Amino acid sequence: MSTNRIENPKIVSRDEWLAARKNLLAKERQLTHERDALAAERRQLPWVKVEKDYVFDSSSGKKSLADLFDSKSQLIIYHFMFGPDWKEGCPSCSFNMDHTDGMLVHLAQRDVSFAAVSRAPLSKIEAFKKRLGWRFTWVSSYGTEFNYDYHASFTQEEVAKGKVDYNFDLVEFPSAEAPGISVFYKDKDGSVFHTYSAYARGTENVVNTYNYLDLVPKGRDEDGLYFPMAWVRHHDRYEDGQLADANKPYWPAEALATR
Repeated sequence: MSTNRIENPKIVSRDEWLAARKNLLAKERQLTHERDALAAERRQLPWVKVEKDYVFDSSSGKKSLADLFDSKSQLIIYHFMFGPDWKEGCPSCSFNMDHTDGMLVHLAQRDVSFAAVSRAPLSKIEAFKKRLGWRFTWVSSYGTEFNYDYHASFTQEEVAKGKVDYNFDLVEFPSAEAPGISVFYKDKDGSVFHTYSAYARGTENVVNTYNYLDLVPKGRDEDGLYFPMAWVRHHDRYEDGQLADANKPYWPAEALATR
C-alpha cells in the first residue's frame, strides 16, 4: 500500500499543521533515542579474533586485512557485489558507494578507515572505479575465502542447495554475490577482530539519498516497481524518461538475480 499523500493530501490551516507536526516530532524523538540506545548496544557486541591471513589485490600491490586499516584502529568493509565474471558492478551497490567519498576524510578523524571488497579481478575493479570517478580504496578478494567467510559470497554448491547463509539465516538467494558491511578492530599488538556485520536492508542506513527521500511527500516512490531499487542506475546512465521505465531496468542479469 502506498504511504504517500500526493493524490489526496489533507489541506489544513497552519495551526492544524503545527499540531500534527509536533505530534510526529514526539515520535521522531523517541526513534532517535531508541536508535542511540541500539547503537550503544551494537558497540557492546563481543568480538571474534580473525585467525586467517587474508591477502587482497590492490592498486598498490598485495595487502593484508591489517594493511587496510591504514594506521587506523577501526576498519569498515563494504562487500560490493561484483563477481569475477560480471561486466560491471551492481547498480545498487554503486548507488551506495556514490555516498562514500565525501565521508572518508571525516571517518579518518574518528580513527576509521574504509575499503570496498569484491571478488572481481582488480583490473575490472579499477576500470569500473575510474569510470564512475570514485576515490575510496577498493580491493579484490579474488582467490581468497574472505567474502565466503563473511557471508557476502556463496559457492555454486551453496546456491544449488536452494538456501544460503545470509543475513544470519538460511534464505533463498539465487546469486553468488550479496551486499553487506563488516567492521573490524585492530589492537596495539596488531591483532584483528571482527566486531559487526550487517546485510540486506541493514546496509541501508548509510545511503543518505534514502534518508532525504524519506522526508518528501512522495517518499522513495518505489511502490509497484519490479523491485524497490529498480529505478536506480549507475550515475553515468541516468537519462530523461528512464524513471518511467523503472519496471524494465537495464540491470545486468547477474545483478537482477539477487533481487
